Amino acid sequence: MKTVVIGIVGTKLDRGAGKRRWDTWRPSVDLCRHDDLVIDRFDLLASREGMEIADRVAADVRQVSPETELKVHPLGFPDPWDFEAVYAELHDFARRYPFKPQKERYLIHMTTGSHVMQICLFLLCESRHLPGKLLQTSPPTAKNRGQPGTYSIIDLDLSQYDQIARRAKEAQREATDVLKSGIRTRNPAFNALMGRIEQVAGNTRAPLLLTGPTGAGKSQLARRIYELKASRRQVDGPFVEVNCATLRGDGAAAALFGHVKGAFTGAVQARPGLLRTAHGGVLFLDEIGELGLDEQAMLLRAVEDRTFHPLGSDRPAESDFQLIAGTNRDLQLAVEEGRFREDLLARIDLWTFRLPALAERPEDLEPNLEHELEVASRELGRRVSFNSEARTRFMTFATSPRALWTRNFRDFKAAVSRLSTLAPGGRITAALVEDEIARLESTWGTRLNVQVRGTHARSTGRNVLRSDATPGSPPHRLDVQEEGDDIRLRALLGEAADALDPFDRVQLAHVLGVCQRASSLADAGRALFAVSRTKKATRNDSHRLRQYLQRFGLQWAQVRGAGAHA
Repeated sequence: MKTVVIGIVGTKLDRGAGKRRWDTWRPSVDLCRHDDLVIDRFDLLASREGMEIADRVAADVRQVSPETELKVHPLGFPDPWDFEAVYAELHDFARRYPFKPQKERYLIHMTTGSHVMQICLFLLCESRHLPGKLLQTSPPTAKNRGQPGTYSIIDLDLSQYDQIARRAKEAQREATDVLKSGIRTRNPAFNALMGRIEQVAGNTRAPLLLTGPTGAGKSQLARRIYELKASRRQVDGPFVEVNCATLRGDGAAAALFGHVKGAFTGAVQARPGLLRTAHGGVLFLDEIGELGLDEQAMLLRAVEDRTFHPLGSDRPAESDFQLIAGTNRDLQLAVEEGRFREDLLARIDLWTFRLPALAERPEDLEPNLEHELEVASRELGRRVSFNSEARTRFMTFATSPRALWTRNFRDFKAAVSRLSTLAPGGRITAALVEDEIARLESTWGTRLNVQVRGTHARSTGRNVLRSDATPGSPPHRLDVQEEGDDIRLRALLGEAADALDPFDRVQLAHVLGVCQRASSLADAGRALFAVSRTKKATRNDSHRLRQYLQRFGLQWAQVRGAGAHA
């Protein structure tokens, strides 16, 4: 392969005239005097003030290295210290250059030119706009005067440097550990998700949208993202969190955007609002789907323009923050129903990450158990642990079909907290575990479900009370099939199941039953759309079913996982 050098004329270092110029080290000329570095072509870039020097360098290179083809390329920027102009000119040169990496190897000479020029060459080399290695030259020592000096070649492909690669990998692992609260999770999909979030959060200030069922850990993850960005000096403001479900009416706009004195009855003094409080930091709006349409419009402007009007004020306020939004709802469905602005969804849906339910991560129960025990130990001021029998009993139950974990990690954390608080001497016993299992099953209605599905219940067809009947209302009784459907819906949707209309409950329960009996998404789609599919020219049953499930925030893997434990 031919060796090609790309360099810049040094208006000071490469300058020289008369016979005495050969007694001075001139990097661009002496580069062609090395016996072990044969340069086939030298592309010499020259600013306006360096053109005369470039011609002299070209003549001297032809004298010391006749085999080197030297080409002078004039650059148009007037000021070699103007970063924007220099970078644009060199970038355009790189785009025009006819690189032939299969036939030529490229060395980018970094010794000459202004510091701005050298930085721009480095950046273009690092970004591979200049697909070569850096070439650094140094003058000879006093005792080697008259020699060409020394040179070194630096490859910016960091994957070539094992130690640097290991350090970069370790830094990334530490970053994902921050996002996972230091828990060494084992679920491959979850670990990949955390790796992607680390990559995105570290490189953008665009809004992030965290979705997933209640209790999946959206609030904790939002705070960890903030802590990661703060550790990298990417934010210097606070982390501000608000649950939008708690905001109603004028109070919602006042809490978010602030208000002036007298803006409404009771506004006895001005308030800055949460958006201004989050200036320079991160604003986490949990359950963003609960915001009113007026507040959504104001939020959209605040995210896009960094400005908004506090209530009662005719002067805009400013706040520069990164938005993280959380929801367990299907926001696209909310848009279709007119409850959520489509333009706001488009703005916050650039980076969307779905957090899986606890049932989708059974292998992560054990490391999370260790984490919660450590948390409980710190809070209680004493070491808490399981005895061997109790630990086996708890983990067997936690990973069994009986453990619904309807509130996901909230249920799990609460269970470990209760066990730790009641543990005599900090030792959790099997008896405590049995009591906690009974409590959890009572909360989830699992025992009721087992009883209903028993032989006697099936033979008599007797009815049972629904476990979540509203206090004071006429008791609504569910037959055996309805109770099974209710348990299935609660296992997948948690508290969100209570918000379903009766029509949606019946339809969704039937769809879930078909999905959990089917061998694949396509198989379930064919069964559910058996009639309508015959009237379509293109049959995409899988897509239709996937869209239906997404209306309720469900994924195929999640539904199948629940079916496997049923």
